[in-house]
Amino acid sequence: MVSVAYAEAAPAAQAAPSPWANVLLLVAMFAIFYFLLIRPQQKRAREHKALVESIKVGDQVITAGGIHGKVAAVQDETIQVEIATGVKIKLSRSSIVTVKSE
Repeated sequence: MVSVAYAEAAPAAQAAPSPWANVLLLVAMFAIFYFLLIRPQQKRAREHKALVESIKVGDQVITAGGIHGKVAAVQDETIQVEIATGVKIKLSRSSIVTVKSE
């Protein structure tokens, strides 16, 4: 009733991959992350910084919160935006998303 069980021979030993293959894989992954994620984000940050530094009195701006208004005053880190006649709000310069010069 019980049949005889035979053990199979161990498969032939495969050559271990080169340690340089792992290093090359890590370098390739970093390069992909750099060109697809890091570099475009740095470019957007540079563009936004240039946009914020170019704000001047009289520009029409849109904030990150969606407020539309006209720049009434510019300080170092803040700006005053007139959103209605006689209604001015003080905002951080970095909250400006779009500038339309007039």
